[in-house]
Amino acid sequence: MKSVALHNLGCKVNAYEMDFMQQMLQERGYKIVPFDEAADVYIVNTCTVTNIADRKSRQMLHRAKKQNPNAVVVAVGCYVQTGTKSVEKDAAVDLAVGNNRKKDLVEILEDYLEKRQETFCDVIDIDHAAYEEMTLKRTAEHTRAYIKIQDGCNQFCSYCIIPYARGRVRSRKEEDILREVQGMAQAGYQEIVLTGIHISSYGADRGGSELLPLLEKLSDIEGIRRIRLGSLEPGIVTEEFAGQISALPKVCPHFHLSLQSGSDTVLCRMNRRYDTAAYFGAVEQLRKHYANPAITTDVIVGFPGETEEEFRQTEAFLRRVGFYEMHIFKYSRRQGTRAADMEGQLTEAQKAARSECLMELEREMSRMYRQAFAGKMQEVLFEETMEWGGKTYWTGHTPNYIKVAKEAGQEENLRNRMIRCRTDSFLEEDIMLASHDLLTRW
Repeated sequence: MKSVALHNLGCKVNAYEMDFMQQMLQERGYKIVPFDEAADVYIVNTCTVTNIADRKSRQMLHRAKKQNPNAVVVAVGCYVQTGTKSVEKDAAVDLAVGNNRKKDLVEILEDYLEKRQETFCDVIDIDHAAYEEMTLKRTAEHTRAYIKIQDGCNQFCSYCIIPYARGRVRSRKEEDILREVQGMAQAGYQEIVLTGIHISSYGADRGGSELLPLLEKLSDIEGIRRIRLGSLEPGIVTEEFAGQISALPKVCPHFHLSLQSGSDTVLCRMNRRYDTAAYFGAVEQLRKHYANPAITTDVIVGFPGETEEEFRQTEAFLRRVGFYEMHIFKYSRRQGTRAADMEGQLTEAQKAARSECLMELEREMSRMYRQAFAGKMQEVLFEETMEWGGKTYWTGHTPNYIKVAKEAGQEENLRNRMIRCRTDSFLEEDIMLASHDLLTRW
């Protein structure tokens, strides 16, 4: 029995695909071992979203070869797709497999092991690929199942390499999604998270948006009690969309609306296909149909040419929206994108100062949002335990994705249980504390 060590870099889509690759390997009889142990085969699912991600991918591949020079080191995914020539020259890599070939990984690996040829690279033309069907039986998460519904992106934002790594939009068949979710429900999962490279475009390659009909059918699946959406583009949030999803009680009131900048001139340079007025309109629609929904976002600071005035416009717009959480990223120059060649590249010191400013704003807004739920009953799906102050606590999340902790009783197991509880105080700044008057919901 050959041993395989796996390491994943990057997004939730990569994590989903890594879970599938592990599932295939186990079904074929391979033994999965930790990445820091000796193994016959090392597989690194790479990321290429930034130059730093490329470097991390190379570092993990070299680390694997150093741990066991006789092992077969396999590079998989986005870095392979965009940096094929570099991968082929890398002495640490024995086998390279691009995107849309992950479902065939075991066959490709076994063919390589049998022939033991020189470095072999299996990369297809991603722009003309069909959707690569994968079906998971379980995920690495214990209580939350990520479900991939599409791949690829047609947006071509000026800072982003992903359309070149993932190709154009390709939507998964509805019946395959429903079958996978039914299997997850039978396996005991109560919450699913729809993920993809650009889920707002689900169905666009078939002539129109199909996300709403999919949500309606997923809501009918017995055993699934929560449906959480991955990142959405603001343009999809029309009054009709907000009204129809609000009529589906299983859809969580937690919406990640990608923003990137609160300055219209920066959004234009980024090739984002909306302005701040349209974005704010989408937020207003969600708040019209939901009581205090969790609105989260991504923001890039220090984009090429970003002036002090443009940064202040962004800061003011973020305050105006009032987010629950923001992921703040310092612009990272990515070779192969239009933004990499733009004039006005900011210094690392400028980007760091602006990032810290917005991170402090994020902490302030996040604290205010959580405090609005103090003293209220909330439904928590408990997931795991944590140690704090010498005590053990069960932790989980509300539909709004607020983290809640409850002191663990002796031999109490709350994993994957939905419980309604009152959150009166805080265990930590970002963790609310449940009081003891609990009402279990089965």
